[in-house]
Amino acid sequence: MNQNTSPRIRTTTVGSYPVPDWLAALPSEQAVLDATRVVVDTQRQLGIDLPTDGELYRFDVNHPDTNGMIEYFIRPMDGIRSEVGRSDSKAFSEQSGMGFRSKPAGVVEGPLGEGSLNLPADCERLLSVAGPNVKFTVTSPYMLARTLLDRYYGNFEALLMALADQLAAQVSDLNCACVQVDEANIPGSPSDGPVAAGALNRVLDAIAVEKAVHFCFGNYGGQTIQGGDWKNLTDFLNTLRCDHLVLELAHRPDDDLHALRDVRPEIGIGIGVVDVKVNHIETADEIASRIERAESVLGEGRVQWIHPDCGFWMLKRSIADRKMAALTKGRDLYLGRG
Repeated sequence: MNQNTSPRIRTTTVGSYPVPDWLAALPSEQAVLDATRVVVDTQRQLGIDLPTDGELYRFDVNHPDTNGMIEYFIRPMDGIRSEVGRSDSKAFSEQSGMGFRSKPAGVVEGPLGEGSLNLPADCERLLSVAGPNVKFTVTSPYMLARTLLDRYYGNFEALLMALADQLAAQVSDLNCACVQVDEANIPGSPSDGPVAAGALNRVLDAIAVEKAVHFCFGNYGGQTIQGGDWKNLTDFLNTLRCDHLVLELAHRPDDDLHALRDVRPEIGIGIGVVDVKVNHIETADEIASRIERAESVLGEGRVQWIHPDCGFWMLKRSIADRKMAALTKGRDLYLGRG
């Protein structure tokens, strides 16, 4: 087989990568560029078809618990106060559904504006060292809205759509191969599906390149944060105007895979075959077996992507790299690529 031919099942990563020790110790703009080059090149050397930048530019030593998934987007925006006091934390704790977070990421006190948030500039940094065949990731407006204390809009949907508008204006200028919107909260709140889908689609409609949406049930220190299952989310998934899904499945019960048979065929399915909640290094046989099972349930040709369940940032680099190597070897074994 011609190795330059794109395989029918492609490999990708979800987003984050362990921050190199030398970057954390001596952070600078040049160090971020160098580290990004290392992360992308590492993925390509391991056979990843669509690499990500590792989200290294988001890392903040003051907020290591989310790896910048929230604060990177929230703090630069106009209308949001990032200094959070006792009364703010108390009011936030009384909101439902955020028991895993003790205080808000910020307090909304005025109309939202982009402020100094500049996603195109960060994407251009990536392209300058990696070329266009890369994926850029953006946290979903629903995930962001759930972490905020609203003292201005007075209505969750109004806040949600205001966030969606800000993100949509930014993603329209991203020129990478794929933009992925990340959502780790809605799996635990499927009843919010309709309102979340409206905001997600506003962002997705603004993306001019391949559109992916990543869903997981959360990961902190190897722990699942959200309850729920894929069965209760299939109707929601079918409303999304995306090209493919990036779904946590390696750490999920077998029944979750069966639920995905109801996802409309126009949406490509990406399945997690690498468990990021454990240090175990999957073998090529294990990866191939997981792909085989997925295709036996969903049908040949339905699985378009394989990837880890979520980002790698909580693992050691040596673990993450070996898991990526296994991902590619398992795919090649399954497809008979020599």
